[in-house]
Amino acid sequence: MPYFSRIILFLFCLMVLAESQKPRRKRWTGHLEISKPSHLYKKNLDVTKIRTGKSQPLLRVDDHDFTTRPAFGGPAIPVGVDAQVESLDSISEVDMDFTMTLYLRHYWKDERLAFSSTSNKSMTFDGRLVKKIWVPDVFFVHSKRSFIHDTTTDNIMLRVFPDGHVLYSMRITVTAMCNMDFSHFPLDSQTCSLELESYAYTDEDLMLYWKNGDESLKTDEKISLSQFLIQKIHTTSRLAFYSSTGWYNRLYINFTLHRHILFFLLQTYFPATLMVMLSWVSFWIDHKAVPARVSLGITTVLTMSTIITGVNASMPRVSYIKAVDIYLWVSFVFVFLSVLEYAAVNYLTTVQERKERKLREKFPCICGMTHSRTMMLDRSSSESEANSLAEYSRSHILTEEERQDKIAVHLALSSESSSSRKKGLLKGQMGLCLFQNTHAIDKYSRMIFPTSYIFFNLIYWSVFS
Repeated sequence: MPYFSRIILFLFCLMVLAESQKPRRKRWTGHLEISKPSHLYKKNLDVTKIRTGKSQPLLRVDDHDFTTRPAFGGPAIPVGVDAQVESLDSISEVDMDFTMTLYLRHYWKDERLAFSSTSNKSMTFDGRLVKKIWVPDVFFVHSKRSFIHDTTTDNIMLRVFPDGHVLYSMRITVTAMCNMDFSHFPLDSQTCSLELESYAYTDEDLMLYWKNGDESLKTDEKISLSQFLIQKIHTTSRLAFYSSTGWYNRLYINFTLHRHILFFLLQTYFPATLMVMLSWVSFWIDHKAVPARVSLGITTVLTMSTIITGVNASMPRVSYIKAVDIYLWVSFVFVFLSVLEYAAVNYLTTVQERKERKLREKFPCICGMTHSRTMMLDRSSSESEANSLAEYSRSHILTEEERQDKIAVHLALSSESSSSRKKGLLKGQMGLCLFQNTHAIDKYSRMIFPTSYIFFNLIYWSVFS
């Protein structure tokens, strides 16, 4: 029995030894673990990401009271300003304003923001720090709308230097008033100004000035406007006085704009000139063609009215006369006079035909005369001459051929004796021919109207251009 127990103990020891030699299986945790050589995947630690404790801020913003200006109680703090004009977006004649986008920068020194650093030449911040420190309260005088761009974040930059100098920059779009003079419109030049001023601080507390004089204003070379040519952009400064608060420094960005004339030549001046010239066509149309001449005159008058209305719709309602008004209204008068000219021609023709009819009723014998002899009758003969002709025809009973010859001779002698009315029989024949073919007023209008309009254009363009 002892021998048998020894055998069992020996076998148990062998089993325990065999079990210890098998690889140990790990418990499943949902992740696959792969043994890797430690010398291949060992990483170097980034010391900049190691938190060594609470960092000390370089700017001691919370240690100072920034509700007051720097050097409060001392002399006025100088604040330099410069600007870079990015674009002139629009010029509105109706609203008398302009819209400008610019980068506005302020420079001043605040010793409360000074910091000691051997590695940092400056520190740059975004707009969040602006609400915690003192900044100049500059606003735009006579502005209607303005805003700071905020895409994708507020376009504000604050840069602080170790000695306390501060650069404050922001991107702004402002719409400001511009007093325009349209007396020479559209041959005009306009001068507009963007004015900057401190709202609260007088010149005793804050001295606002252009940092680099005339070099403080920069413009983008690609700036262009559809209707204007930018002639000059410059800066000025002066003091502004308010009776209730005092004197303030005010800065000006002045720019002079000259209007392009080509658009208005094509849209206003050329159509108006063509309408005037079109009204002259009626002078070459027979005065008996009443529908043609009347419709042409009415069409040109209505077209001129449409042009005048269209121009005034895009302009402010000023109380003085503009240069374009002078041209359009003079052109309208020329067109209207061409209509009145035909009214005069038609009236005189009707009167002349009425006299002709009465003359035929008094002298029925003349109706049998040939056309060449009828033309010898002067339409301006007085009634006394006609009566003498009637007495002459009654007292002499002659043959038809002799009666016609004597009437012609009698009329010729009568026209020679009345030198105040006609210089001769030939002139009377020409006057009758004019009434039969084309009226004399039409003939004179063909020369007077174009000459007068050309003379007006010479004076107009020499004065306003």
